Amino acid sequence: MTSYTDKGEKHKQGKFLHFHHITFWVGNAKQAASFYCDKMGFEPYAYKGLETGSREVASHVIKQNKILFVFQSALNPGNREMGEHFIKHGDGVKDIAFQVEDCEYLVKTAKERGAVIVKEPWIEEDKHGKVKFAIVQTYGDTTHTLIEFLGPYKGLFLPGYKPPLFTDPLIAKLPQGNLNFIDHIVGNQPDNDMVPISDWYQNCLLFHRFWSIDDKQIHTQYSSLRSIVVTNYEETIKMPINEPAPGKKKSQIQEYVEYNGGPGVQHIALNTSNIIEAIVNLKARGMEFLEAPDNYYETLREKLKVAKIKVKEDLKILQNLHIDYYCSAVGWHPARDWFLPCALCWLGLAPADPRDPVFGFSGLENG
Repeated sequence: MTSYTDKGEKHKQGKFLHFHHITFWVGNAKQAASFYCDKMGFEPYAYKGLETGSREVASHVIKQNKILFVFQSALNPGNREMGEHFIKHGDGVKDIAFQVEDCEYLVKTAKERGAVIVKEPWIEEDKHGKVKFAIVQTYGDTTHTLIEFLGPYKGLFLPGYKPPLFTDPLIAKLPQGNLNFIDHIVGNQPDNDMVPISDWYQNCLLFHRFWSIDDKQIHTQYSSLRSIVVTNYEETIKMPINEPAPGKKKSQIQEYVEYNGGPGVQHIALNTSNIIEAIVNLKARGMEFLEAPDNYYETLREKLKVAKIKVKEDLKILQNLHIDYYCSAVGWHPARDWFLPCALCWLGLAPADPRDPVFGFSGLENG
């Protein structure tokens, strides 16, 4: 593992502040939003569709603490862009939105450095205020929307959105999801594309390398991967960029690329302040999880006997709930000989699209 202290070049004007929201393009936005509310503890937050004057796309926004997901579906059969995206990728992430300062300057800089600008800056407004947007192309068919609030915005979400038309009364009767904010978003690439994509973030958005790891450190007997994590200057946005590495069997990264029809967002990591409580509650809501085998915890106990750190949680509880003492953007894997600040992790099965069995969510409790 390599950590980096050089933040590189800083924007002369403007900055990337944090993740604002993630947009999913799906076949049925209302149904998808309902699933995440029922299973993961989100709540309906905002809506845009026929009833609000949007005659092309229906958008259902759901929220949990600082996490905002937007599910969008086409309303008309002639929407070729969304239709072709759905045929190629199935349900999945289309856009990762960043809140920024000085959108115009950031877009100008990115364009001068070779970025493809899908849509030049424009302004939308309603009675609650004005917001400036721009869209930049990143890996595959994924985009980044840059969002700048031009003064205090007093609306619910963004211009044109209204309160949800309906809130399922069942939601209030279910235990809390206890998910706080987006920790990081992983983009999987075909072999040999990781470095060019990470270079794109460094060159066009002036992100920098946070850390990197190769297949000598992340591997099993059968599968392995390489990863470079890029982040903004303030290190509030973290984007791991992964690619497959050769192994006895096909890498999970390669499987994702094949099922997805190319590069894309493979998983979204969500922070929780109490992972044990979160898993108990999410399981009670009917969420399905991947389960680590028992021998993982046997290895964990042996490694911890000689490790310089201690696990404060009861390992029996972690094993019963299949919680990994895991390495991700902020973790340590005791079954391997490398170290980062600690995290507990769960990995849920992908609810968005059965056509893409390798997409999913992870949850992290930082130690």
